[in-house]
Amino acid sequence: MSLNLQTNTEHFTNPLYLESGRILEPYDITYETYGELNDNKSNVVVICHALTGSHHCAGTYEDETKAGWWDGLIGPGKAIDTDKYFVICTNVIGSCFGSTGPMSPQLPHHNEYRYKFPVVTVKDMVKAQRILFDRLNIHSVYAIIGGSMGGMQALQFAIHYPNFAKKIISMAATYATQPWAIAFNKVAQESILKDPDFKQGYYDIETIKEQGLSGMAVGRMAGHISFLSHESMSEKFGREYKRTDGLYELFGKFQVESYLEYNGYNFTKWFDPLSYLYITKAINIYDLARGFDSLSEAMQRINCELHLMSFSSDQLFKSSEMKKINETLTEIGHKNHHYIDIDSAYGHDAFLVELDKFEGYVKDTLNG
Repeated sequence: MSLNLQTNTEHFTNPLYLESGRILEPYDITYETYGELNDNKSNVVVICHALTGSHHCAGTYEDETKAGWWDGLIGPGKAIDTDKYFVICTNVIGSCFGSTGPMSPQLPHHNEYRYKFPVVTVKDMVKAQRILFDRLNIHSVYAIIGGSMGGMQALQFAIHYPNFAKKIISMAATYATQPWAIAFNKVAQESILKDPDFKQGYYDIETIKEQGLSGMAVGRMAGHISFLSHESMSEKFGREYKRTDGLYELFGKFQVESYLEYNGYNFTKWFDPLSYLYITKAINIYDLARGFDSLSEAMQRINCELHLMSFSSDQLFKSSEMKKINETLTEIGHKNHHYIDIDSAYGHDAFLVELDKFEGYVKDTLNG
C-alpha cells in the first residue's frame, strides 16, 4: 500500500483563548495525514512533534532526500501501520513550518508579529490541535504518540481531554521541565539575543536563511550536547581528530567539534530564531500540575490507557521524571498505566534514533 501523504493548512477565524489570558486570532494550523480514515473514524493515531520537528513526520516530498523525522516508525507495515491507521501530525502553534507563529503576518496590517506574538504553552498547542480535529469532524482518536515536547503534548491531552484518546504513549518527557533543561535553553536564548545579526528580533528572514545566525548556532550546539550522552558521544566520535587538521593547530578540530559546528550552523538556516525562543519558553514553563493543587490532582483526570517510556541515559528528561508520573498514578489508584525504561546509551535523542529498541512496544500497544 502507499503512504498516502497529504499536507493541508486550515484557517481559523474564531479566537484561540490562550492560557496566559491573551488571544490569538486568526490563526492557521498546517498538518499532514497518512493512510485512510475508516468509516467510523476509529483508526486515528495522532503524532505530536518535538521542539524542532514539524507536521512532516513520515515519507518524502518530491524535492526532498531526507524523509520525515519518524519515518522509520510510520508507514505501510511499520510499527504505526498506515495500512491500518489514519495518522495525523500537526505543526504546533508558535512554530515556523506553516502554523501561525511569531513571523506570521499580524492582522490588520500584515507586518510580522515578532515580539507581539503571545507566549504560548504546551497546553495551548494541544488546545489548538483539538480545535483542528473538531473541524475535521474527528471527536475522538484511537491513540496519541509523541516524544520529548511531543510527549509533553501527549500528557496534556491525557489530562485536559480525558476522553479524547483510548491510548496514549508519551516518551522521553517529564511532568514539569527541570532546571537542567531550562539551563540549556538559557544558553540558547542568550546566544540568540546577543547576536547583533538578530537585530533585537527585527532581522530579515531571507538573510538568516542564507547566512544563518551564529548566536543561534552556538545555542544549538549546547542543545545537541544535552540530547546526547557521555557514552553515545564516546561511541560516536571517540577522540577522532579531523584528518586534514594538525593536532597543534589552535583551531584544529576533533570530530565531535565538527559535528556540533555542522549541526549548529546548518540548523539556523531552516529554523526561525523567534520560533526557537517561543517554543523553548513553552517547554520551560511546562508543568502538568499548573492549574491544579498538585500533580496527583492533575493525574486524577486521566482516563485513557497511558504508556510512559523513558530512556536510561537521557540527561535532559531523566528516567526518574517519568517514573514519578508512574508512581503518582499508582498512588492515586489509576489502573491502566504502564511504565518502561528503555536501556539505551544514546541519551535523549534515542526516541528519534534507536527505533528498534521500542518499535515492538509501540506496535503491541496499538494492536492491544
